[in-house]
Amino acid sequence: MKTLFALSLCTAGFVAQAQVSNISCTSTAAEQAMKGLHDPADYAASVVIEDHGPILCELRTRVSADSLKAHLRELVTFHTRHTYSDTLSATTGIGAARRWAFGKFVEFSAANEGRLIPAYLQFDYQNEPGGCGDGAGWRNVMAVLPGSSVVDHQIVLIEAHLDSRCEDNCDPACYAAGAEDNGSGVALVIELARVMSRYTFDHTLVFMLTTGEEHGLLGAEAMATYCTDQGIDIKAVQNNDIVGGILCGDSSSPPSCPGPGDVDSLQMRLFSHPSTSLMNRGLARSIKMNYEEKLRDHVPVQMLVSVMNQEDRTNRGGDHIPFRLAGFPSLRFTAANEHGDGDPSVEGYDDRQHTSEDVLGVDTDGDLEVDSFFVDFNYLARNTVINGMTTTLVALGPETPDFIVHDEPTGLRVSITSGHDLPWFRVGVRGVSSATDFDAVYRTSDTSFVVPGLLGAHAYYISVAGIDSAGIMSIFSREFVKNNDADTPAGTVDDLPFGIACAPIGVAEHSASVPSLVLSPNPTSTAFSVTTYSTGARAILLVDALGRHVLRSTLTTAQQVQVDGLAPACYTVLLLGAGGEVMARGRLVKE
Repeated sequence: MKTLFALSLCTAGFVAQAQVSNISCTSTAAEQAMKGLHDPADYAASVVIEDHGPILCELRTRVSADSLKAHLRELVTFHTRHTYSDTLSATTGIGAARRWAFGKFVEFSAANEGRLIPAYLQFDYQNEPGGCGDGAGWRNVMAVLPGSSVVDHQIVLIEAHLDSRCEDNCDPACYAAGAEDNGSGVALVIELARVMSRYTFDHTLVFMLTTGEEHGLLGAEAMATYCTDQGIDIKAVQNNDIVGGILCGDSSSPPSCPGPGDVDSLQMRLFSHPSTSLMNRGLARSIKMNYEEKLRDHVPVQMLVSVMNQEDRTNRGGDHIPFRLAGFPSLRFTAANEHGDGDPSVEGYDDRQHTSEDVLGVDTDGDLEVDSFFVDFNYLARNTVINGMTTTLVALGPETPDFIVHDEPTGLRVSITSGHDLPWFRVGVRGVSSATDFDAVYRTSDTSFVVPGLLGAHAYYISVAGIDSAGIMSIFSREFVKNNDADTPAGTVDDLPFGIACAPIGVAEHSASVPSLVLSPNPTSTAFSVTTYSTGARAILLVDALGRHVLRSTLTTAQQVQVDGLAPACYTVLLLGAGGEVMARGRLVKE
């Protein structure tokens, strides 16, 4: 059996040779759907929704911050989800957690005409030096949505790791709620399974929660090996790991957040392998471009999608790596800010990641209810929508064209050798010393295209994507590098014209006749008073002009809120209900 090598998250820099065996899927129907051997008619929706425009527009509102919150509240009740923890208890340990997740997939299938197939991927693990012992009958939890076509069939995999850990990574009984790492990713995958089971896609979708990530990426290795051995082709892997927190800890693994207490609720990072001979970085660039073209102008809070120049944070790893090693395009979605570098063995480590302190939040008013959350559910919802957008466009979009780059006396010419039925192509260009993003992207309907704007005696990386008649772009290809011999005239940069039309998302305003939020700012102080007349108000949120959460505080009937170092600016003040809904809003000007 094929053995993959993975970077373990047990301690930073520890590399383990993980050996998994006896891999099997517990559902024949799920296995057949992943292989493209199913009959699509057996899983056809009575009302087919397969146009990417309506799907993307619906994702904006069907993905629910409250639903994500409910998933995560349930998830942290299992005490621990450690890979080696109890599998028999109905309430505690990895067994209870995976049965709960399996039950959610069963529930979503029942709500969608039985189209979603729940399953387990089961495997054994032979312990390696530095590990925590052998494992048998370990299980990834899966839900498979069969594709509407079996022609050139591939799967699109959306994953997160279910297991959690605390300071001692071989302690299966310690309290390890794992709210951010990786309850946030689990909630995202479960929510997408709920929302996307309604729709129809050409390719099969697989929603998967792995086990053993914290012990060497074992569940991901099992799935990558299984797909390789079973001839299951994967079009893209979207790994979600630590995707809901917005606070920077005292430590974080480079490339790092700015420093302790920094808040970033407006950026999502994409980590992918930088090799130009692979499509992983092309997948990341495609996600960023798709967001800019399709969704950015239609969401209430715009996100920055950052393509990072590493496969993962320095000396760290995630479940996308075994898939890259197996030859499948893969990447990692991760929050902009992390609360720790994941190494609690270092003296003075005071962050939450990989400790018993990775909890849902804290109770600030003594009513035994968490009211200040470490996971920002609105931020998590925005990241979930970006994931859903990616899944939709990859599962409905065309294959990446093949091409050749010719070094000619008049410049570099791209010759498209496949995908000639596509009406348009995109050509991405960057210099060999350029940053991660393209320097320029051009659009053409020709299969032979001289790249504009190049300088002679310079080398360039060239990548190509195709665009189908529906305006869906393929994943960008691997990059080819060529030396250019001549200056080429400037060309028109692609203006990303294949957007979608979405109705505006309405925001309910409170009645002006009954004031529900009164602000009394003092320009000479860092404090402001808030008085509310709305029943059910639970919290106040202060947001700056860039959408960053400056303050979140529990709200009583009348409360003096102290804000240290509030910069002079105009702020939006939101009054939130118990479920996080906006009950009222106001403006605060700090002079």
